Amino acid sequence: MGSTNLMNYKGEFNLEDRLLIDPKLLFVGPKIGEGAHAKVYEGKYKNQTVAIKVVHRGETPEEIAKREARFAREIAMLSKVQHKNLVKFLGACKEPVMVIVTELLLGGTLRKYLLNMRPRCLEKHVAIGFALDIARAMECLHSHGIIHRDLKPDNLLLTADHRTVKLADFGLAREESLTEMMTAETGTYRWMAPELYSTVTLRHGEKKHYNHKVDAYSFAIVLWELVHNKLPFEGMSNLQAAYAAAFKNVRPSAEDLPEELALIVTSCWQEDANARPNFSEIIQMLHRYLTTVSPAAPVIPARMYSSENKVLAPDSPGESSLMAARDYPGDTPKTQNGEEDDKPSRGFFFCC
Repeated sequence: MGSTNLMNYKGEFNLEDRLLIDPKLLFVGPKIGEGAHAKVYEGKYKNQTVAIKVVHRGETPEEIAKREARFAREIAMLSKVQHKNLVKFLGACKEPVMVIVTELLLGGTLRKYLLNMRPRCLEKHVAIGFALDIARAMECLHSHGIIHRDLKPDNLLLTADHRTVKLADFGLAREESLTEMMTAETGTYRWMAPELYSTVTLRHGEKKHYNHKVDAYSFAIVLWELVHNKLPFEGMSNLQAAYAAAFKNVRPSAEDLPEELALIVTSCWQEDANARPNFSEIIQMLHRYLTTVSPAAPVIPARMYSSENKVLAPDSPGESSLMAARDYPGDTPKTQNGEEDDKPSRGFFFCC
């Protein structure tokens, strides 16, 4: 976590007391994931098994200030919404390190689940059921003015019974602005909406105007993946996929999809962001298609048509993100030796 002076750094940002937890009650166990700016551990909080995201503060004053602001923004959004398809947020710590604590999902990431199935595909009603879970989570976020900006199988977690998908990792999420310029090149290239790319070069940090419809594009790529169980833009690197989608309007083939399902996918990844459906419309389209998949298709509760979105009571922490138990998502190294640690948890220690 850096040098002693960084460990003792006292940030100027504030978090509401209701969102803070006592670090002395937090025990940190084995590392289960790692990204560019954070590491995720399995742990314990009040005898509950949890996921603990430890955010790196950075080295320079500018970097520290930027990461603290991003951390505070992430916590603010996590506390704003709750939904059964968002991973439950339990609390946060500012000192001695920046920590986000959430429920721990034992089913792993959707990415790992699909990889383990290949070359087999999900049954259609299962794939569409997962898609509905994702769409409901996104509808919830958008109804609160939040754009996720990094929707992909690595950030979708499964419950232990592999029946429910929950959306995780709000590290890149932000509140939508109709006037303010927002950072381009945000997310993961292969699933990133074309309007997020620079029109000249792929320069990180460039500011652009875009809206919540970037998430609809990412959803289309995920839905295609759920049905085909193949990597989208297979044979291309992440950067090549980004370039092809943004500048050549290339998309994965939807020719082999049933007509109604193809319509959902292609409408969500349209080049014109404003022509893409919102997630309330996507939910309705998915539900209509699900009823045609087979006579044995499961009955979808009537509440699926509603967002189930609600603002939390003032004394309740919100819901949202983090990694899955013993799963190593994405394009970043996950352990020091690049292998999974399947040993049972041992030797919890205090995070203080």
